Amino acid sequence: FKGQEITGLKAFEIAHKGLGYVPENRDVFPTLSVEQNLVLGEKKGKKSRWSLNDMYKMFPRLKERQHTPAGVLSGGEQQMLTLCRTLMGDPDLIMIDEPTEGLAPKIVELVGEYLMELKNRGISVLLVEQKLAIAMEISQRVYVMGHGAIVFEGTPADLRANAAIRKEWLEV
Repeated sequence: FKGQEITGLKAFEIAHKGLGYVPENRDVFPTLSVEQNLVLGEKKGKKSRWSLNDMYKMFPRLKERQHTPAGVLSGGEQQMLTLCRTLMGDPDLIMIDEPTEGLAPKIVELVGEYLMELKNRGISVLLVEQKLAIAMEISQRVYVMGHGAIVFEGTPADLRANAAIRKEWLEV
């Protein structure tokens, strides 16, 4: 990452280098409040592009629940919290695994808006996502994996134009 080997580093060391990760399983600290979870994500000693107020503006529901233990939040609220906690570390690259998995359509739309905000703020995103519409909207580059190998690489326009790849790997 950024020309440096990160294999074998501890998670916090990788995070301090500017790499953020949002896991599919959400991994909140269930007994801590929403705000405590967010503060845990802060990168100390560096001015961040993100603040608690930014997180609360993006997801007002988190502001409403700021003193609520994270473990009692809905799945969608936990996903919002995990995304925001990662951002509090001010990453240069954020890896996001299936951010819309199991979420209600309204929350999926919010997550899509959130991903566009990341793009607009100049944060690189490595997104693993099965909802093609969201991935195509925010992506500059698309990779399609099949049987553990890259079967397509190109722009969203290239993928839209490649009927064979779409038919074989993406369409039902």
